[in-house]
Amino acid sequence: MLHKARASTYSWWLAVFPGLMIFITVSAFNLIGDALRDATDPRLRS
Repeated sequence: MLHKARASTYSWWLAVFPGLMIFITVSAFNLIGDALRDATDPRLRS
């Protein structure tokens, strides 16, 4: 098990792509939440 982990040390895509997908997902939820708050919060309407 340790030998396989050592062999994948140089496989940068094993960490970059999942991390990028997590970043995109969290950013999308934040943008959707901000849009919903702007659309439904009566205190923000002028």
